[in-house]
Amino acid sequence: MIEAVDLSKRYPNGHLALDALNLKVEAGEIYCLLGAQGSGKTTAVDLFLGFTEPTAGRAWIDGVDVAREPLRAKARAAYLADTTAFYRRLTALENLEFFARLGGRRAPTRHDCEMALREVGLPEAAFTQRMGGFSLGLVRKVGIAAALMKEAPALLLDQPLLGLDPKSAAELVELLESVRDQGRALLITMQDLFWARQLADRVGILQEGRQVLARTREELQYENLERLYLDFMRGDLRSRRKIQPVPAPEPAGGS
Repeated sequence: MIEAVDLSKRYPNGHLALDALNLKVEAGEIYCLLGAQGSGKTTAVDLFLGFTEPTAGRAWIDGVDVAREPLRAKARAAYLADTTAFYRRLTALENLEFFARLGGRRAPTRHDCEMALREVGLPEAAFTQRMGGFSLGLVRKVGIAAALMKEAPALLLDQPLLGLDPKSAAELVELLESVRDQGRALLITMQDLFWARQLADRVGILQEGRQVLARTREELQYENLERLYLDFMRGDLRSRRKIQPVPAPEPAGGS
């Protein structure tokens, strides 16, 4: 489970990057956090991972307070950045073994790595190829394999569909759905409204650091996500009057 209550970040220069974010991602659920560049999406992920400290509010990963117990929280989360930095001269198997060890898994075997690569749909011919020649879609699959090998209950992915062609994006969406069906909680930042509608169990929109909308998949059956998003990005005040503020959830991690 991934949870934020009034989570905020103001930098020393005065910039308010995230303003009272409230969200909860249950096990077996995908939450897509939408927003334009600079809206606060990556800041939110950084706060959940303990890469930066919050100015106010609290964040939990699997019931562990990130600020109070950062190492325990990180052990329960796996992260896939928008630019995954694998070693180009190493093969997919070699990279996966290295990052599995880096993520805290002890002595991953070649069989473990092969099973993870098969699970994400990497062609077997690519297992022993150097990753310098991989397409972006294949790189992202290896990244998800590395995240899965950590066996963490929470996955945080920063724009995993960015730059992918339609076929690769569809394959990755199908893979993320299978990860959700394993009972993991996924928080995914993205800008693609089409895939957000297809993929998400819940959707939130950030604008200038503030969450201006939160909807479930069922609620979006009766609303036009594209119109809502564009109205907020354009600053349409008529839409703002229709949207109620996002309430803070009851914190499962404790008081």
